[in-house]
Amino acid sequence: MPRTLSQQQRHIRQKLLRLYYGASCGHIACSLSCIDIVQAAYSWKAASEEFILSKGHAAGAMYVVLNALGRISDEQLTSFYKDGTKLAAHPSAGTSRDIPFALGSLGHGLPIATGIAYGKNHVGLADRTFVLMSDGETNEGTTWEAAHFAVRNSLSGLFVIIDKNGLQGFGRTSDVLGDTADPAVWRAMGFRVIEGDGHNEAFLKSFMDETRPDADGRPTVLIANTVKGCGVPYMEDKLEWHYLPMNKELFDDAMTYLEESGHAE
Repeated sequence: MPRTLSQQQRHIRQKLLRLYYGASCGHIACSLSCIDIVQAAYSWKAASEEFILSKGHAAGAMYVVLNALGRISDEQLTSFYKDGTKLAAHPSAGTSRDIPFALGSLGHGLPIATGIAYGKNHVGLADRTFVLMSDGETNEGTTWEAAHFAVRNSLSGLFVIIDKNGLQGFGRTSDVLGDTADPAVWRAMGFRVIEGDGHNEAFLKSFMDETRPDADGRPTVLIANTVKGCGVPYMEDKLEWHYLPMNKELFDDAMTYLEESGHAE
């Protein structure tokens, strides 16, 4: 049964759909699965705290959130995916202060975030460092090297968020290399583990506002349970929407659904 979304969640999804329809490109569903997490991170982290989008194929979610917060202009947003743009399909460094690194090849974001957390810890800064990964990305070897390094060095300022939608590029995550986003795996490694609904605004705000470095020195991982394509019923939990663009009929259907679902609130 389709999830009930708030007005803010529906509006940000409509903005995302317009962006992707205008560019006639894919990676829509993976952006819809993490867009609530991205919005919470940019809205509620402190200015001195870093947020790294490791699942760079969901760059559209980051761009529309930053636009909604006034950090990317409307004019710049309309350049998405076009020749000469600074808003490429994967994040490019230097686009804005909020996008400090170019990312896209999976498995790079956690090592970068771990390095930032290590540096801050080394100079005595208490700032948190957040990194958002896909569950498929936890298959990458660099993920586990960085995770072990974080535990070994007691990087309690590192906060890993895993967008656990259960699908990756070629199938169910559990069927490819197994569920490497399993909370038990991360707990056994030495992480503090938090689980929650990655589309629940109150939960995400509480996580960003209230979760502080662990007193025992453990890095933290949030396993955020999500739905790929969340908010557009024909995309939800469908592998093909990792890739497909929308035609006009499908775009109109999605926009109408999001508009009309708000009338039932």
